[in-house]
Amino acid sequence: MLISGRWFIRASLLVPLVGLAACGGGDGSLFPGDGGNGADATNPNHGDGSSSTDGGLSFGDGACSTLACHQVACPGGGSTTLSGTVSDPAGKVPLYNVIVYIPTTAVKPITVGATCDQCGGEVTGDPLVSTITDAKGQFVLKNVPAGVPLPLVMQIGKWRRQITLPAAKACMANMAADQNLTRLPRNQGEGDLPRIAISTGGADPLECLLRKIGIDDAEFMTAGGAGRVHLYAGSGVPNAQPPLVAAAQFAPSLNGGAAFAGSQAMWSDPSKLAAYDLLLLACEGQQNANTKPPAALQAMYQFESMGGRVFASHWHDYWFASGPAPLPSTGSWTDLTPPPPDPSDGTLDTSFPKGQALHDWLANVGGLNPNGTLPIKQAKHNLNSVGNGAQQWITMPNPNATPAGQTAVEYMTFNTPLDVDAGAQCGRVVYSDLHVSSGDMTGQPFPLGCVTKDLSPQEKALEFMLFDLSSCILGDNQPPVPPK
Repeated sequence: MLISGRWFIRASLLVPLVGLAACGGGDGSLFPGDGGNGADATNPNHGDGSSSTDGGLSFGDGACSTLACHQVACPGGGSTTLSGTVSDPAGKVPLYNVIVYIPTTAVKPITVGATCDQCGGEVTGDPLVSTITDAKGQFVLKNVPAGVPLPLVMQIGKWRRQITLPAAKACMANMAADQNLTRLPRNQGEGDLPRIAISTGGADPLECLLRKIGIDDAEFMTAGGAGRVHLYAGSGVPNAQPPLVAAAQFAPSLNGGAAFAGSQAMWSDPSKLAAYDLLLLACEGQQNANTKPPAALQAMYQFESMGGRVFASHWHDYWFASGPAPLPSTGSWTDLTPPPPDPSDGTLDTSFPKGQALHDWLANVGGLNPNGTLPIKQAKHNLNSVGNGAQQWITMPNPNATPAGQTAVEYMTFNTPLDVDAGAQCGRVVYSDLHVSSGDMTGQPFPLGCVTKDLSPQEKALEFMLFDLSSCILGDNQPPVPPK
């Protein structure tokens, strides 16, 4: 029966609704063009006026055929729910803080390149219901439409996949059981991926890590290619100790293809940097200050401040310790402190919401020791403590330091620009003072050096940090929340 514009279930039967004027018809497609804006008075999820079902996704030829018209008021305060688990593109590791929602209009194209994305603004398609995944990668959507195919969007930053699920059963707990559907896209044919630049080095085979989280080999290309991952050659000799040689003498390549362009040409050019969403800087074995002149330091901070995301490993601390003000104030930087013993155990900082989420997530994916610490190989000590606007994530005491037991910060983050209010910040940096240390080899034609298949504990931590780096800008002291 119909009460106040909502359907109630009687005798376990869902009676189809005809003629509810507040729900307009559509063209019958799952992802049609964008509809109008405005509140839907019959749908409490749209009561804030932020979205509309008029002109949105439609089903059938009845007068009431949009998704909102298939939401059902269940007896006893129950709900039609949809649950599932969102995983990385490989379908192996569940992911935290992925936005999951049911759109009512077509989602808009994602802008490629550095953009200032505030939380909530990156979500399009006028969501009917939405949620985010927890530390187990699980989600539960409440009050989903019943009896019609369900369009579903999974998104974290510029990673986005759209699928259509079978109709949900009214007033029951429905599950998206096919985890091949509820993983993020492996390639552009399956959905949206950020455009990523990797500067290779002599220690961190970050390109191999991206393969292991599931990005297809066809997406890895040299600069200017149509793939979503562009490979550049940083300075460094593969698997060697200093002294190192210049990038011109160390030119890794695609297997059977072209050599990588040098990283310096990319990070010294603001327009080239701006074309990327995410920049990954593998450790080069030393700082190589000659390849990072003041103009490049300024260009990098400009990229970060306009919305670019940067992951920097070990000796890439130079971008911050020697970067333009106020970057040096993000930490107490040191170049002369000997590293901790190898291996060592890192302590996770759980004093802030995302730090607790990282701990819980690592426990769920088998990345922690029984005592809750993270086993780490090749830890370094280039950061004593965090400073202006920065947040430490993983630390360890260093008995090799002077004084003995001084803390080494292994992971830290900060949002940019540093000298504006949090609500105006656009970019983000993750600094890692440890090497990937996965067993893969640098310097060989890609992907021949990628010989391991499973993620080590510290690689799992890095996967969490990379997807967090991709997500919308939020202060680390704030818990993520679903968009309205």
